[in-house]
Amino acid sequence: MTINKDLLAKRAEVKKHKPDFVRPESWRYVRLHTNWRKPKGIDHHQRKQKSRGRPGLVKIGYGGPRNSKGLHPSGFTDNLVFNLADLAKLDPKKDGVRFGHSVGTRRRKEIVVIAIEKKFKIFNARVSAVGS
Repeated sequence: MTINKDLLAKRAEVKKHKPDFVRPESWRYVRLHTNWRKPKGIDHHQRKQKSRGRPGLVKIGYGGPRNSKGLHPSGFTDNLVFNLADLAKLDPKKDGVRFGHSVGTRRRKEIVVIAIEKKFKIFNARVSAVGS
């Protein structure tokens, strides 16, 4: 059940026109990974945008639509939950639940039971709600 399909479609459409941002010179040296790093040298060609064959720089204009930011690929908003009070503030029709890293198994089980009752979408349950 995907919600916000139109927002996700718009985000995907904008992403199609976005270049693949790769680390400068990563195509030249094996030791450099392709994940993005900003060029910071004073004479760096890509930073100065001097030559045409270089890939583009990451800039604010390449951002996606503002109303689709923070959406999980399922269409629900992604919300961190640490306790039952956090869960009570959310709406199961549009909000998804992601447990915080510091939530232990005992409290996680309690929250999962209530989240399933209220029909929340849970992104990282890691616990079977039934049983124990």
